[in-house]
Amino acid sequence: MTISAITLTPLISLIAGVLILVMPRLLNYIVAIYLIIAGLLGLFPHLAG
Repeated sequence: MTISAITLTPLISLIAGVLILVMPRLLNYIVAIYLIIAGLLGLFPHLAG
C-alpha cells in the first residue's frame, strides 16, 4: 500500500488540528514542521515516493 501526498496532506492536517485543540501552545511548532515538510517535498518530489 502506497501513501501519496494527496492522501497524506489531509491526514496530517487532521492530526495537527486535533493536537492544536488539545495543546494550543503546539501551534507554532506544528505549523513550522508542516511548512518545512511541504517545502522539502515541493523542492524534492522524489522524496515523496
